[in-house]
Amino acid sequence: MEWVDAADPRPTFTMVLDCELLLGELYGIYNVPTVIWVDEDDRIARPPVIAPGDDMFRDFTNIDSSVHHDQLRAWVHTGALPPASDREHVMLPTDDEQLARLERRVGAFLARAGNGEAAELHFARAAELAPMDWTIRRGTLPLRGDDPFGEKFFAFMGEWAAAGHPGYGSADPNAPT
Repeated sequence: MEWVDAADPRPTFTMVLDCELLLGELYGIYNVPTVIWVDEDDRIARPPVIAPGDDMFRDFTNIDSSVHHDQLRAWVHTGALPPASDREHVMLPTDDEQLARLERRVGAFLARAGNGEAAELHFARAAELAPMDWTIRRGTLPLRGDDPFGEKFFAFMGEWAAAGHPGYGSADPNAPT
């Protein structure tokens, strides 16, 4: 992709890009940045949690990235998993959420094919079916020609906060929910 090619220095390791967001659907990811720990037996050792890689957006997320880094180091060195919170679990999608993901995929296909008007119908239906899904609400903004950090994103953030921050929690147990 263009951002990999434009990187300076250009990465020398393999880059896997999931443009269709299928991996996210398989692992139940619907927010970013999300981390899942998979052990050497290909089993989920820790289900999805919100875990920024650095503190660039700490003022925005109120999440301390060092908490996750310390947890990960402990797991690698000792095998100890952090205590699970009540918001740390694999969330199986409802029928509406499954249909919403299909609508998002159809919309993305149409948008990339240059049929924005038809895509918008599918994106709107996806948002109607899964109104708190970040992949649908925020992830479709660039495909719709909107800024993923613009006015529509912050309106969604307000809706999400008003709904009680639904979904899985942060790797940082002290972060606000």
